[in-house]
Amino acid sequence: MENKSINYENQSIHYTAAGEGKLVVLLHGFGEDRQVWKPQVDFLKDKFRLIVPDIPGSGRSSLLPNANIDTYANVIKEIVQQELTNRDGAEPTFAFIGHSMGGYVAIAFAEKFPELLNSLGMVHSSVFADNQEKKETRAKAIDFIKNNSVEAFLKTSTPALFTKAFAEANPEVVNGLIEEGKKFTPEALIQYYEAMIQRPDRTEVLKTFPKPVLYIIGEHDTAIPLDASLKQCYLASQSHVHILAQSAHMGMWEETSKVNDALLSFLQS
Repeated sequence: MENKSINYENQSIHYTAAGEGKLVVLLHGFGEDRQVWKPQVDFLKDKFRLIVPDIPGSGRSSLLPNANIDTYANVIKEIVQQELTNRDGAEPTFAFIGHSMGGYVAIAFAEKFPELLNSLGMVHSSVFADNQEKKETRAKAIDFIKNNSVEAFLKTSTPALFTKAFAEANPEVVNGLIEEGKKFTPEALIQYYEAMIQRPDRTEVLKTFPKPVLYIIGEHDTAIPLDASLKQCYLASQSHVHILAQSAHMGMWEETSKVNDALLSFLQS
């Protein structure tokens, strides 16, 4: 793995790169960093050129003031342009795969820079804006973070990302995610929540996106419920749908081999 960075608005944004071939960006979600994709990177790195960023404020990337989902999309554009500039003969387009909040960034990217994409992947994610109930839930989470610690917040929220069966059988995975999450500042998590609350509905982006779209859906996902996920699968002209029967919101770890196979099949096609 290569550790790389760009300078964006005088802040350092980090990412890792591995492999050769078609360019693929894997973007993590809320309360995570690039390490969430490790099982997929290990599986795919011999087949593709993988770019795995830390969203500003996550991992090794600095927090950007007043950033939103569109800001994060702009950051990814700068990273991709750096990669393409440094690779003679590289294809000018790439596949953008986003988990959860990373999917919100991916669909924003598809709206802003569709000419740079050859395909799009929504992993436990949605193009729909938050409804009022979801906005209120996120606002309560912001208040909890402000009045408590990041660790206290993660201890209450992280286990719910997994099925009960997986969490009980793999406590080290859940606890590891909580431990890594302690590195977040309250400001970063609050910025992410505010960015998600403010993001618009991007249904029309999918309706007009002419290239393949991958959906990986957890049957037991409470963050992006199954019925809501299925509604968006009919929007794009080329939809590839995979439902994980034993997963909640973290299929990359809950059903790793199925996610790996779904990604490989999609990216090779």
